[in-house]
Amino acid sequence: MSAFLTTDTFPYCKGCGHHLVNRNLVRALEALDLSPLDVVLVTDIGCHGIADKVFATHTVHGLHGRSVALGAGVGMGLPPEKKVVVLIGDGGATIGLQHLLEAARLNVDVTVVVHNNMLYGMTGGQPSGLTPEGFRTVITPEGSRLPHHDLCRLVLDAGAPYAARVVGLGDYSDLLQEAIAVEGFALVEVLEICVAYGVKFNPGLRLKELAQEAGYETGVWRGPARPAFRLPPAEEKPSLIDLEPIEPRFAADLEGRIGVVLAGSAGEGVQRAAEIFARAAISSGLDATKKGSYPVTVGVGFSTAELVLSRQPIAYHGIGMPDAVLVTSEDGLRHEADRIRRMDRGTVWVDESLPVPETGAEVQVRDFRGRAGPRNAAIVALLTFAHETGVIPPEAFIEAVRQSPIGKRVPEEALRVE
Repeated sequence: MSAFLTTDTFPYCKGCGHHLVNRNLVRALEALDLSPLDVVLVTDIGCHGIADKVFATHTVHGLHGRSVALGAGVGMGLPPEKKVVVLIGDGGATIGLQHLLEAARLNVDVTVVVHNNMLYGMTGGQPSGLTPEGFRTVITPEGSRLPHHDLCRLVLDAGAPYAARVVGLGDYSDLLQEAIAVEGFALVEVLEICVAYGVKFNPGLRLKELAQEAGYETGVWRGPARPAFRLPPAEEKPSLIDLEPIEPRFAADLEGRIGVVLAGSAGEGVQRAAEIFARAAISSGLDATKKGSYPVTVGVGFSTAELVLSRQPIAYHGIGMPDAVLVTSEDGLRHEADRIRRMDRGTVWVDESLPVPETGAEVQVRDFRGRAGPRNAAIVALLTFAHETGVIPPEAFIEAVRQSPIGKRVPEEALRVE
C-alpha cells in the first residue's frame, strides 16, 4: 500500500471516476518523491470530499465550493517545497468560481483537481455550471439547454500559468505530476460520468464521445510563467498566554455576580468602552467577560455589549435577565426594548434625550450624550454606573480609560464624576 494512503479501498460507487483520480494522484505524488507530510489535501462537500479519510497527508475539509479558498490560504503561507492539492467537484467549482479566478489571478501555489462528472452527484443529480448542453439530469430530463463554462479558459484568462483537461480514463498521473510541479496556480479538469445519475439519465453514453460532442477540448494550456504569490513571513506576535496579567490595584464591593448591558449606536465606541470597563473590573479584583453584538454594517445601527462581573470564576457569560441596562442612544433602546420590557427587577439607565422605556425595572434618566458628545456617551454611562452603584471604584475605570489606546482622545468632561 502507498505511504500516501491509509487504505487500499476507496469509498466510492463501483465504476466511479473518483477511484482513478485518487490512484493517479497518488502516483503523481510518489513520482515527485514527496513525503505525505509535505502535502496538504483540501476538499469540500461532494463525493470527492470523502477522500479525506483515505489519504495519509494533512487534510482539510471545508464548506461546499470553498476548498479553493481554504487551499489558497494554506498555500500563501507555505514554503515552495510543500504542496497544496485541492479536490473539488464541478458543482463546488461553479459555486466557488470567484475563488478559482482569484487564486489564478494571484497565482497562488495550489493545484486544483476538478472532478467534473457534469452534475451534482451527492445531492441527487442536479445540473451544475459545467453540465454540457443536451446532457440529461434529474431536473433537465430533456437535456440541459445551456452551454457549460470553460473552466480552463476562465482560469487562463485570469492569469493561471497552467491548465489542463483530460478524459478521466487510464493513467494520467503524468499530467497531475506536471501540474503539481508548476510554480503557482495549476488546474486539472478531469472529465467523468457519475455512475449513479449520469449513466441513469444518459444510458449508452460513452465518456470520450460525450467530451467530443459537448465541445470539451482536452489538452494542456500554459499562460505566462510568473512567481507564485506568497505572504511575507509574519512578525512574531506575543502569545495571549504570555501577556502580563492585570494586577488588582483597587477593591470592588461586589460580592456576587452582575450582568450589565451597554446599548448604544455603532461608531460611538460602545465595544471599546465595555472592554475598558472589563479591564477596570479585573483591576478591582473581579472576574469579567465581555461580548459584543452589532450588525454587519458596523458603522451604522445598534451596538450592544454584555458585561458579566463576578467575584467567582465565570463559567457562563450569557445574560438572560440583566441586572443593569445602560442606554445611550435611540439605536440601543430600539434593539434592547424587548429585553428591557421583560425586566421585573434591576435598573435601567437611559439618556435624557430618549423616551422612558416600558419596564418593570427602576429607571434612572441621566445625561450621557450631552456631557462629552455622542462618541463618549458609553464611557460617561459606564462611569455613572460605577459611581452610582459602587460595583467597581470609579477611579479604576478612569485609570483604565486613561491607560487605554483612546485615553488621550477622551475629554476630561467625560471622566468627571458627578
